[in-house]
Amino acid sequence: MSASKPPAAEPHRSASEEPAPQRAAPDGSDPQTYEAAAARIDEIIRRLDSGEASLNETLELVGEGKTLIEFCARELSAVGDALQELRLDELVSRLEEETSA
Repeated sequence: MSASKPPAAEPHRSASEEPAPQRAAPDGSDPQTYEAAAARIDEIIRRLDSGEASLNETLELVGEGKTLIEFCARELSAVGDALQELRLDELVSRLEEETSA
C-alpha cells in the first residue's frame, strides 16, 4: 500500500508581499492590450519606487518598461489616427449632404 503525499503547501506570504507581477512575454512580444500594458507599467513603477530592486532587476524593469511604453504609444497613435479618419469621414458626409441639398 502506498501512501499518497499531501500537496505541497504554498509558502506563507506576509500581508505586505504582493504576488510576482506578470512580465511581458519571454519572446519580447507586445502585451495583448493597452490596459494590460498600462497596468504592468504601474507595477514596474511601484517596484522601482520601492527601492528594493537589485541593479540587474532594475535594468530588466527599465527595459521592459520602455518596451511597454512604446507599445502604448503605438496603440494611442492608432486610436488617434482612427479618430481622425472618423472625423474626416464625417466631414466628407456633411459636405456631400450640403452640396446635394
